[in-house]
Amino acid sequence: MGYKVVVCGATGNVGREMLNILAERQFPVDEIAALASRRSLGTEVSFGDKTLKTQDLDQFDFSGWDMALFAIGSDATKKYAPIAAKAGCVVIDNSSLYRYDPDVPLIVPECNPEAVHGYSKKNIIANPNCSTAQMVVALKPLHDRAKIKRVVVSTYQSVSGSGKDAMDELWNQTKGMFVPGQEVEPSVYPKQIAFNCIPQIDVFMDSGDTKEEWKMVTETKKIVDPSIKVTATCVRVPVFVSHSESVNVEFEEFLDEDEAREILRQAPGLLVVDKREPGGYVTPVEAVGDFATFISRIRQDVTIENGLNFWCVSDNLRKGAALNAVQIAELLGREVLKKG
Repeated sequence: MGYKVVVCGATGNVGREMLNILAERQFPVDEIAALASRRSLGTEVSFGDKTLKTQDLDQFDFSGWDMALFAIGSDATKKYAPIAAKAGCVVIDNSSLYRYDPDVPLIVPECNPEAVHGYSKKNIIANPNCSTAQMVVALKPLHDRAKIKRVVVSTYQSVSGSGKDAMDELWNQTKGMFVPGQEVEPSVYPKQIAFNCIPQIDVFMDSGDTKEEWKMVTETKKIVDPSIKVTATCVRVPVFVSHSESVNVEFEEFLDEDEAREILRQAPGLLVVDKREPGGYVTPVEAVGDFATFISRIRQDVTIENGLNFWCVSDNLRKGAALNAVQIAELLGREVLKKG
């Protein structure tokens, strides 16, 4: 006996990935519905070897459905998530709307699976920000061993995190660099993204941090440990898919790099590729389409007493969004609903 599953936002980058991953991981589905806005009504999307026609989200009745994976942005989620939840369908939301709500669990299954039982307060579970998700998978096993005091992270985030229009902008700007008269002015981003880096993701806050940087701080505390101090600098780079992060960690206890490497090798969801030779590390293009979060460049930071550096790469459309949502669905089914 399987589950009745809804995917909301099925025509977007993340929604399509959700459908792909549900099929790849053979999630126990009895019935599946692909929902989209009215303008995408009838668009065909793939689910394994099946083709689904999208239904109208605005007219859909969530009664009798077990869970709904939302990838429709905060504004639409604010309208439709309470409707689904009230109908008894558990919402797993990829937007930022509910992440900081104390009555909604924010879950990375490798880190805080026990939090899933908190879903019942609102019938909603939040999926974390893409940059946070891959980092905490690596931080949690290290924290369990040596207790993290402080994290300094710089991100190198792909344009797919901003959606299809951003990917098109990078592609068209790149082509335009080589064809006189076909230059493309920035539209999605405040400055040119082709052959450039933009040290701004989301809006600026009064503190000088961007909203993306604030998200990484707040979500890490909620998922791993509120006592951890985090400071982040988030940068958009001209890469289509996969986010990279340079992470510096200060521990309360000394943690040798060799022990850290072994801890990370044994941790769920991680793959360590760490050879001290040219090419002995993972880059964004190599992570595309993979379930794993890759860790490389593990080394001691000798400038502080208990410091460690590492490089972290993951497909942001997978672990940073769709994969984590499906893993939450698996956890919900296994630990709570227990039908599959």
